[in-house]
Amino acid sequence: MARLPGTPIRPILKWAGGKRQLLPALRPYYPAAFARYIEPFLGSGAVFLDLWNGGHLAGRPVLLSDVSPDLIGCYRVVRDAVEDVIRALTDLEQGHHAGGKAHFYDVRDSRFNPRRLALLEAGSADTYTPELAAMLIYLNRTGYNGLFRLNSRGAFNVPAGRYGSVRICDADNLRRLSRALAGRGVSLGRRPFEGQLADAGPNDFVYLDPPYAPVSGTASFTSYTAGGFGPAQQETLQQLVVGMALRGVRVLLSNSVAPAIQLLYEDNHAARAAGLRARRIPARRAINSRATGRGAVLEYVISNVSPGVGAPAGRSPRPGKTRRSRGGRAIRVN
Repeated sequence: MARLPGTPIRPILKWAGGKRQLLPALRPYYPAAFARYIEPFLGSGAVFLDLWNGGHLAGRPVLLSDVSPDLIGCYRVVRDAVEDVIRALTDLEQGHHAGGKAHFYDVRDSRFNPRRLALLEAGSADTYTPELAAMLIYLNRTGYNGLFRLNSRGAFNVPAGRYGSVRICDADNLRRLSRALAGRGVSLGRRPFEGQLADAGPNDFVYLDPPYAPVSGTASFTSYTAGGFGPAQQETLQQLVVGMALRGVRVLLSNSVAPAIQLLYEDNHAARAAGLRARRIPARRAINSRATGRGAVLEYVISNVSPGVGAPAGRSPRPGKTRRSRGGRAIRVN
């Protein structure tokens, strides 16, 4: 299937674990044919948008969800009231160029956090207004290293970034995203991953990008929701992934090469018996609160789709080369 003509849609938010730089390594695992596309950890939506831009979702139901009320609230308003978001974001961009960091902290502390916490206390945290969505995009674009981080009280606490010049409002890209989210068959909801995955059936394609398991005692970053995502959630997810693979769902999962994930997938008999294979690929981390946490790393790609075999027609993945890591493990480099 050929890539659609026209300007591709880009993610409007930076998000921990965003997959834009990893797309060439993920594309060989896209099935050539599938019934529905399901993504329960939407984040920046890079894989959804890659599939959309490539024309692979045309005529297929698309189920997008995330547990984050901020993500879903923002995306819903972009879908339903994009021109209002653009107007509010343009005002914030002008204020940023005039006021810099002082404007950032005023928006964060005097406007965004009080309004967001008021929604949270009212039990309607995902009921974003266009102004609140614009503030989220603004803070995400101008905050330190593109982080979205919440403290234990649920307040956004990322400091201002050090950007000489940053494009804050890309109106045309926002409009393109709005049309995609409003596309026929596309649903967008705030839902725990357990409920979304229970509905996956044979020949559905599910992409999973959960918060990554920490590779060390200080490496985790799961605080974009106040509750986090720990070992119990990783184990629950693994059980659901195995169950989906057994009933014919095409599964593609990203995660860290943490020992816990190795035990759950690469060295797990039930996972292998279900046809799941865990492969290590080189990746690059662009979002981390510490500079030492950014740069080249290895990640798992876990799937029951053989790379290249399930690639969409018209997109032939480049042959990979194999090299050896320091531990002697073969690593496919795409």
